[in-house]
Amino acid sequence: MHTPGHSRTTRPEDPRSSTRELEELRRTIREGDPVATERQRAKGKLTARERIDLLLDEGSFNEVEPLRRHRATGFGLERKRPHTDGVITGWGTVHGRTVFVYAHDFRIFGGALGEAHAQKIHKIMDRALAAGAPLVSLNDGAGARIQEGVTALAGYGGIFQRNTRASGVIPQISVMLGPCAGGAAYSPALTDFVFMVRETAQMFITGPDVVQAVTGEKISHNGLGGADVHSETSGVCHFAYNEEEQCLEEVRYLLSLLPQNNRENPPVAPAEYPPGRKCAQLADIVPADGSRPYDMRKVIEEIVDDGEHLEVHERWATNILCSLARLDGETVGIVANQPQSLAGVLDINASEKAARFIQMCDAFNIPLVTLLDVPGFLPGVDQEHGGIIRRGAKLLYAYCNATVPRISVILRKAYGGAYIVMDSQSVGADLTYAWPTNEIAVMGAEGAANVIFRKQVAESADPEATRARLVEEYKAELMHPYYAAERGLVDDVIAPADTRDTLVRALAMLREKHAELPARKHGNPPQ
Repeated sequence: MHTPGHSRTTRPEDPRSSTRELEELRRTIREGDPVATERQRAKGKLTARERIDLLLDEGSFNEVEPLRRHRATGFGLERKRPHTDGVITGWGTVHGRTVFVYAHDFRIFGGALGEAHAQKIHKIMDRALAAGAPLVSLNDGAGARIQEGVTALAGYGGIFQRNTRASGVIPQISVMLGPCAGGAAYSPALTDFVFMVRETAQMFITGPDVVQAVTGEKISHNGLGGADVHSETSGVCHFAYNEEEQCLEEVRYLLSLLPQNNRENPPVAPAEYPPGRKCAQLADIVPADGSRPYDMRKVIEEIVDDGEHLEVHERWATNILCSLARLDGETVGIVANQPQSLAGVLDINASEKAARFIQMCDAFNIPLVTLLDVPGFLPGVDQEHGGIIRRGAKLLYAYCNATVPRISVILRKAYGGAYIVMDSQSVGADLTYAWPTNEIAVMGAEGAANVIFRKQVAESADPEATRARLVEEYKAELMHPYYAAERGLVDDVIAPADTRDTLVRALAMLREKHAELPARKHGNPPQ
C-alpha cells in the first residue's frame, strides 16, 4: 500500500521518459499552486522563489531537498503532503560570493514550521557554518505547525541553537517579509541584522488578540510589531523599507561590505577618490561653537569613499550614528555622536545600539572609526532607574574587548565619562586624533566653574564678572586644544581637511594589527 496523499508512479523503462517526468515534477514544484500564488500577490507579496531570485545572482541558486515532504499523520495532514514542506533551502552567490538561504513559502501551510520543514533549515544552517559563508533567512511564516505538536517546537529549538553557534562566525541576516510571531521571533533576534518591509511584515511574541484579552489594549498588527515600531521604538529592526525589491537589493549591498566569515577580512572595492583627497567642506559643516548643532552624516559623507555609507538602526537612538562604509576601498565601521539629536549625548538606547554594532564589527574584522562630539551622558531619573550604568557599561565593554584597528577623531568636545567610553586611548584606541577646535575635559567650563569656583563667585563683589573671568581661566588652562596632546592622550592635532587622508594612512598601518585577549571561555558582559 502506498501512503495516502502520495502519488505512486511506476519506474519508466526509457531513461528519457524518466527525465521528462523529473522535469515536469520540478516545474510543478517551482510554479506551486496557482490559487495560492494569487492569494500571495493579492497581499502585495512576492513568492518565496521570486524573493530568492532577487537576492541571488541570476541563475546561481542551487536548491537542497526540493522533494522533501512531511511524514506527519492526523488532523488532515496525511491528505496534504506538498513537496518542499513550505520552505525552500539552498545556496547561490551574491556578487560572485557564496551565500546560503532559506525562504518560507507562505503558499504551503502558511509557511508554518513542522518537523521536515525544520530539518531542512537545520541542514542548510549546518552547511553554511561548515562552508564559512553567510546565511540569509527570508521569513514569511505563521509560526509552529500546530498539527505537529511538540516536534514543531523542537524544530525551533534546533534553529536557535544553530543561530547561537554561528554567531560571530558567519554573518546571519534575517529578512522579515511577512508575519513572525511567538517563539519564531527569537531566531531573527539572534542574528546580526534584521530587515523588515513596511505593512507586510510584523514581529511580536504575543499577537493583538492576546494583548487585548490580557490587558484590554486594542492595537493593530502593524501598531504592535510592524516595521516602523521595531525600527524606531524597540530597536529590534536594523533596516526598514517600503518595497521587497528595495529591501533585498539593500541586503545584497550589505553582504558586499561583509566578509564571508570571521576568518576573512571584508572584500576590498576599488576607490574612485584618491586617499589623500582633502575634505575642505568639513570646516564649514562643523561649527566652531560647541553649542551649535550640525548633521554628523554630512561629516561621514565627506570622509568616506563616494560619500556612501549604510546606516544601521537609522531611526532608533538617533543621537548616535552607526554606519558601514569604505575608506580607500576597505570596509570600516563608523560610530559617531549626532549633535543634531539630543546634542549627541549618550543614553540607554544609544549605548546599546553602539555596543552591538561594535561587537559585530569586531567579530567580522571590520576596523572601527569613532567620531566624537559628545557632551556627556543624558541625566535624569528615567535614565538612572532604567539602568544607564549597566547599559552604558555595555558600550565600554564592547570597545575595551574589541581587537580590530580602532581610530578616534575628536571633532569638538568630549566631556566626562562619555569621553572615556567613546574609545579613548585609555580604553585601548590605537590612534586618537583631534581637530584644533577640540575640548577634552571632565565637564564643560561653565559646569566646572560652578563646582570649583562656587565660593569665590559667591564672595566676590561682582559675581557674574568673576564667574566669567574664572570660566575663561579654566578654559585657557585645562581645555585648550593642545592640552590632551601635550600629555600624550591625543596622537596629533590635525586640520579638518586632512581627516580622510589621516584615517586612510592610519588604517593602512594598522591593517596587520594582531591583538589577543586573555585565555577564557568567554567574557561576562554587563546585561
